[in-house]
Amino acid sequence: MKLFACQSCDQTLFFENTMCERCHHVLGYLADCDDLSALEPAEDADADQDTATRLWRPLAAGAAGGLYRFCVNAEHGVCNWLVPDGGDAFCIACRHNRVIPDLSIEGNGERWRRLETAKHRLIYTLLRLNLPVKTRQEDPQGGLAFDFLEDAPDGTHAMTGHQDGVVTIAVREADDAARETMRVEMGEHYRTLLGHFRHEVGHYYWNVLVRDGGRLEECRAVFGDDTADYQAALRHHYDSGPPPGWQDLYVSEYATTHPWEDFAETWAHYLHIVATLETARAYGLSVDVRVSHDPSLQTDIGFDPYEVDSFAPIARAWLPLTYAVNSLNRSMGQGDFYPFVLPPAVLEKLAFIHALVHGARTA
Repeated sequence: MKLFACQSCDQTLFFENTMCERCHHVLGYLADCDDLSALEPAEDADADQDTATRLWRPLAAGAAGGLYRFCVNAEHGVCNWLVPDGGDAFCIACRHNRVIPDLSIEGNGERWRRLETAKHRLIYTLLRLNLPVKTRQEDPQGGLAFDFLEDAPDGTHAMTGHQDGVVTIAVREADDAARETMRVEMGEHYRTLLGHFRHEVGHYYWNVLVRDGGRLEECRAVFGDDTADYQAALRHHYDSGPPPGWQDLYVSEYATTHPWEDFAETWAHYLHIVATLETARAYGLSVDVRVSHDPSLQTDIGFDPYEVDSFAPIARAWLPLTYAVNSLNRSMGQGDFYPFVLPPAVLEKLAFIHALVHGARTA
């Protein structure tokens, strides 16, 4: 995620900010020009209206003097994105919601806010990659939709997953304690809301870019035969675990389950990497290990990871960055920031994802 600057006072701003702490301008995100903008009330705006419902004039140059309102989900404190006056009531991120948490249940307002924070970061990345993000209204059969589902009254757990463009996220995953308990039970190194979104949307883009994009044979050459029985593969994974030596070929144990899961796991890691490198670039980060002259431990992240044609500079920057930040985390008594190893076979898979994404951008 990049940083932003207040157009009124030049204060550094962050993606989820809703007010500038220096000049106290209300802030809103403009997806159409990728800017977080300070806002002035429109000349004819009703002074009695609250922030979420009144009409605003963004100071960002990309707004070109137009008038905007907040997405209607701003009324619930879960969205800070803007929509043009007279346009859709929901922003481009919230238009994908089909089912939201039941807000009559105590704590669900905060759970929904956490879900939306992760989802908005996902949509930001998809837009930066210029990937198709059709809604269910635009494509009733294949558009991207999100269902945030509760566990059933009888205790049956809602399942996080993907089916035909619908990404389901279990609301309980927004509870840190519940999610951490599940992470430990599943023997996972990493389990976050944003990770769930990035993984499940990988299944969606397998449909869009691979299956429907004429890239099946290329993908099978990298990830394996996706026609293998998925349910049987899932049962085998949970009964027997990953195969010996899986670390040389896969980014995670779960990726060994089936080629679909290998693709989705690799896709998620690709999004992890480009999003984090964008943040590192925004802060001007570089790594230069003082005890070694090994060039593989050095990097200066001066490029936009969303724009580079080749995956090679991304890989060269990512590895030393993870070594450094993992060490910083350990110095604070925390677990590794990126507890994964990327062997050559996984780097090749990530390069395939990069080429797939950039091919879709130029198609």
